[in-house]
Amino acid sequence: MLTAHSLRNRFLTVSLAAVLAGYAPLQAHAANKEIVELQTQVQQLLDMVQRLQSTVDTKFGLLQHLVEQTADNANRVSTSMDALQQKLNAQAESLSGKLDTSSGQVQSLNDSVDELKSRMGKLDKSIQDLQSQLQNIQNPPQAQPGTGGSPQPGPGGTNSFPSGPGAAPAASQAPPLQETYQAGLRDYNTGRYQVAAGEFQDVLTYYPQDDLAGNAQYYLGEIAYQQKDYAGAVKAYNAVLENFAGSPKAPAAQLHKGQALIQEGKRDAGIRELRALIQRHPQTPEATQARAKLNAMGVRIVAKQ
Repeated sequence: MLTAHSLRNRFLTVSLAAVLAGYAPLQAHAANKEIVELQTQVQQLLDMVQRLQSTVDTKFGLLQHLVEQTADNANRVSTSMDALQQKLNAQAESLSGKLDTSSGQVQSLNDSVDELKSRMGKLDKSIQDLQSQLQNIQNPPQAQPGTGGSPQPGPGGTNSFPSGPGAAPAASQAPPLQETYQAGLRDYNTGRYQVAAGEFQDVLTYYPQDDLAGNAQYYLGEIAYQQKDYAGAVKAYNAVLENFAGSPKAPAAQLHKGQALIQEGKRDAGIRELRALIQRHPQTPEATQARAKLNAMGVRIVAKQ
């Protein structure tokens, strides 16, 4: 038989079960809603990530394209710079060749001027000698008493002049100066260097004090330079600078000495020689060539102190 207490307990149990049974669907419904919202948010995040990835891919592609364009531009600039450098080098070589040609022409002109000066000097001396002879003819010297003005008869009845220390020396067997020097120039210009060297050496041997001797010494250096005997060329140019410092060939000798030293592998010595030329003869064509040579080598014209 059920008691009131038992009935109350059963009622509470049934009521609690009913309440729990009614709450369970509500709780399940709420959980499902949260899951749906969470899924929606996750999907939104995935969409955002995809859009971000697409944007990054687009930006990266654009950046890569810009990098490629920049690399292409850099290559084109490098190619243009190489072409410009080659053009500048070609122009520098052409200018150097033109300067060398101009130098040769100037040297030939200087040779002509030197020859003209030498001939004028010899002509003046001849005129002076002729004037002296005319004066002697017009005003013959008075013969001193007890002395004869005519040569004494020699053995066999022929007249003879006194011999001894006071007598005039015998005529030298030296070759004519002008003809020998001009022959040396012709042979040098036609490439007959051995023959020209002998003729210039004759000028030095027989006429060491003449103005043309410095020119002859200079061309001996030129012959050695043309034959790529740079050490011999330097030695010959040194002889010009030391023995014929006032020669008009001195600037050209110093210029070509510097170039010969550079060709010989003595770069620093050659640079010093070119700088010295610029300081000693700054207004000469040779100094202009020395500046061009130093610029082409990328060397400062004035040394650092």
